[in-house]
Amino acid sequence: MSRMNYILPLLFITLFSVQTFACSIIYYVDSKTGHIYFVNNEDYWYDVKPYIQIVPASHNELGRIWYGWKNFGQGGVNEKGLVIDGATTPEQNIPEGYSSSPTGNLTDELLANCSTVNEAVLYLEEQKVALKNAHIVLGDRTGSAVIIEWVNGRQQLVPIQNNRLVATNFNLSDTNQMETCWRYPLIQEGLDQLDAANPTETIDLKAVGNVLGKVVQLPQPDATGKIGGTLYTTFIDLTEMKLVLVYQLDNSKVHKLDILAELETGKKRKIKLG
Repeated sequence: MSRMNYILPLLFITLFSVQTFACSIIYYVDSKTGHIYFVNNEDYWYDVKPYIQIVPASHNELGRIWYGWKNFGQGGVNEKGLVIDGATTPEQNIPEGYSSSPTGNLTDELLANCSTVNEAVLYLEEQKVALKNAHIVLGDRTGSAVIIEWVNGRQQLVPIQNNRLVATNFNLSDTNQMETCWRYPLIQEGLDQLDAANPTETIDLKAVGNVLGKVVQLPQPDATGKIGGTLYTTFIDLTEMKLVLVYQLDNSKVHKLDILAELETGKKRKIKLG
């Protein structure tokens, strides 16, 4: 039986209330098996209409699946196992010649044209993309992963260390930044516990997802009554190329996809989440 069948109970744990736009991302390699996982909490307003977009390969573009809204992918994965996501960070100055607010669907473009982390880093440089208020997380099926940040006008690459890479909402390479994030050490602690587990215990997508489950946001209104929180959580098993998306912390609103099987149908389709 697939490991994916065990993921539904994972969100029934302690939850905390934090800022609406606080996103959390994990790229994790099981040091015992080499299995690779990529998990993300997308925290945003609940009034958007998110969807999953499936785009099969064409003669010059890779097949990919991304998720987001308003024709922009917030994150995604392609047929080669390249994954991308991002999280907001304090605003930075960007050097001349770079675009801090690129037009179009950057996630879709990158997944369509790049197979590995190295290719994606080069692609972003060729396109002169430098986000002023976010960092980009990239990972692939080889165990390579990196966070791209811009700090004080310079690009900083934060590579995977040991077996994991974690991003929340501060620049890891900005040593002068006083503001960090309470979620970051909680996630690291959870991953440490996975690493220290008995070798006979199985680390699967549910186990990695539970680490991120500790920092999800319950839906709550702001001063105007607008509701925000964890809009969806994505779980990607890069080794087995499976994707699970849980919408609005509701285990009755789950989408499970076999990534390669979906792309091999050759049919472009949109899956509305709401």
